[in-house]
Amino acid sequence: MRIIVISDTHGNVNNLKSVFLRNHDADLFIHLGDGERDLNTFLSDHTEYIDKTIHVCGNCDMYSMSPGFVILPISGHKIFATHGHLFAVKNGLEIIKKNAKKNDCDIVLFGHTHVRCNRKEDGLFLLNPGSASYPNDSNKPSFGHIDLSSVGVVINIADV
Repeated sequence: MRIIVISDTHGNVNNLKSVFLRNHDADLFIHLGDGERDLNTFLSDHTEYIDKTIHVCGNCDMYSMSPGFVILPISGHKIFATHGHLFAVKNGLEIIKKNAKKNDCDIVLFGHTHVRCNRKEDGLFLLNPGSASYPNDSNKPSFGHIDLSSVGVVINIADV
C-alpha cells in the first residue's frame, strides 16, 4: 500500500496538485493541515481523489470541521496523523509520541514545523513531510510517502 503525506500547503494549490497528480496511483492521501482550502479547491476539480483523501485540521485552517487528529488502522499498522500544534511538536516530540503509544500506533505523521523529519525512535516511525510550500529547513518544498507491505515499512521524503 502506498500512502502520500502532504502538509502545510498554505495556499499553494499548484504544489498540492503536482503531488497528487504525480502520485495518482497511491492508495491513500493524507493532508496534515494548514491547507484545507487548497485541498478543497483541488478536490472540487478532481473528485476521483475524494474517497482516498484524509485531512486533519491545522492551526491555520480557520473554521475547519476536520478533526485535530485521526488514528488509522492500515495493513497491520496504526497511524497517528495530526498537524502537530495540539501536541506542541515545535517544543519536541515527547507529547505526540506519548499519545501515539497510548493509542497503540506505530507510525506518527505530523506537520506544523515546516521541517522534514524521517526517523525511527522509541519503536515509532516518525514522519514530518516538511512543507509543500514554505519549508523552514533550507530544503525545497516536500511531501512524504509511505509504503506498507508484508516485508515492512518504508518511509521517504521527496521534493515537490
